[in-house]
Amino acid sequence: MQLFAGATHVAALVTAGEAGQLPVLPHWGELIFGIIAITILYVIVQKKVVPNLEKAYADRTAAIEGGMHQAEEAQQQAQAALEQYTAQLAEARAEAGRIRGKAQEQGAAIIAEFRVQAQVEANRIAEAAHKQIEAERQQAVVSLRSEVGRLSTDLASRIVGESLHDEARQSGIVDRFLAELELGAVRPETVGQDV
Repeated sequence: MQLFAGATHVAALVTAGEAGQLPVLPHWGELIFGIIAITILYVIVQKKVVPNLEKAYADRTAAIEGGMHQAEEAQQQAQAALEQYTAQLAEARAEAGRIRGKAQEQGAAIIAEFRVQAQVEANRIAEAAHKQIEAERQQAVVSLRSEVGRLSTDLASRIVGESLHDEARQSGIVDRFLAELELGAVRPETVGQDV
C-alpha cells in the first residue's frame, strides 16, 4: 500500500509541476507564519537561553581559571614548604654534626682523662710495689744479717774455742764482716784476727 501511496504523491507533484506551480515553494500564509515563529523563537533563545549559556560558560571558565590559580598557589606553597623542609633538614644535619663532633671531643677527653688516671694508678701501684719490695728486701737483709751474724758467731766460737756471744762484741764483728762482704773484699785472715 505504501508503494501505491508513494506513487500517487509523485504523480501529484508531476501534475503540479506541469501546471506551472513549483512544488518546493510553500503557500504565502505558511511562509509568513514560519518567519514569525522563527523570529519569536530567535528572540526567546537570544533573551533567555544565550545569557544562561554565556553565564554557565563564564562560570565554568572562572572555575577552571580559579582551579588553575589555586593549583599554582598550592604548587608555590608546596615548593615553599619543600624549601623550608630542605632548610630544616640541612640545619638538623648540621646540628647533628656539631653534636657528634662535640660528643667525639668529649669522648676523647674522657678517654684521655681515664688514661691519665690509669697511668697515675699504675704508677701508684708500681711505687707501692717497689716500696713493698724494698721493705721486704730490707727485712730480708736484716733477717739475713741476723742469721749470718748468729751463724758466723757460732762458727767463730767453734773455731776459737771460746764463747763469742757477748752482744756488743758480736754486733761489731758481724757488722764489719757484712760490710766487707758487701764490698766484695772478705778476707779470711781478718775474721780470725778480730776474735
